[in-house]
Amino acid sequence: MANPLQFMQQVRSEMGKVAWPTRREVLLTTVMVFIMAALVSVFFSLVDLVIRYGLAAVLGAGG
Repeated sequence: MANPLQFMQQVRSEMGKVAWPTRREVLLTTVMVFIMAALVSVFFSLVDLVIRYGLAAVLGAGG
């Protein structure tokens, strides 16, 4: 088992090797996530609407 001081030094060394994203990259990917979430929610809302009307027509619940 490595001693805690050596472990922390290794952690710092590894953290220095990480390729951190720029502020611009973070902003762009965040915006893309929100856009994709909105598109997916619209898509599934439309699918739900079509299925609802289809079932209503098949089951004769419309009148």
